[in-house]
Amino acid sequence: MSVVLVDAGGTNIGSVRYALRRLGVDAALTADAATIRSADKVILPGVGAAGPGMARLRELGLVELMRTLTQPVLGVCLGMQLLCAHSEEGDTTCLGLIPAPVRRFVEAPGLRVPHMGWNQLRAKHPHPLLAGLGDDDQAYFVHSYAVPVGDWSLATSDYGEAFSAVIARDNFHGMQFHPERSAAVGAKLLQNFLKL
Repeated sequence: MSVVLVDAGGTNIGSVRYALRRLGVDAALTADAATIRSADKVILPGVGAAGPGMARLRELGLVELMRTLTQPVLGVCLGMQLLCAHSEEGDTTCLGLIPAPVRRFVEAPGLRVPHMGWNQLRAKHPHPLLAGLGDDDQAYFVHSYAVPVGDWSLATSDYGEAFSAVIARDNFHGMQFHPERSAAVGAKLLQNFLKL
């Protein structure tokens, strides 16, 4: 099985790669369109802001390629947000693969933005990506923007209000948290993606 990490400039690429190695998968880091198109699985990692993330994909000529992929694709953290339609962060048009908006958390007493730390995952719809996910399982989040709950939500979490923790539409999937930093739960969910 060939797995590629899209080299879109995210700072978490090394840790995602290491997490995949622990699962026995050596994922190639690439911005080469032919390599991405021919891979069995594609992962779009990312840490940073939506505007520069989309600018990097445009600069690499990968926007249209990402929109036409038919194999399982996983966006992680910012990578998940880039799969969506639009982000309030920098008023950015994203890839539009999942018809969801990305909105900034509203700051409130006791709720600091960014949202950082462990938070419970609640499965909303059964899906192979969530196989083995327990009611008390948690993942590690670091983000200021989130996708609201909608038809695309497979699992949710709460920070002041419910938001999408795992999303999917067709062959496109996203995890808002960092599976590579979410211990056994993150490893299990990455393994589930590799089995799709």
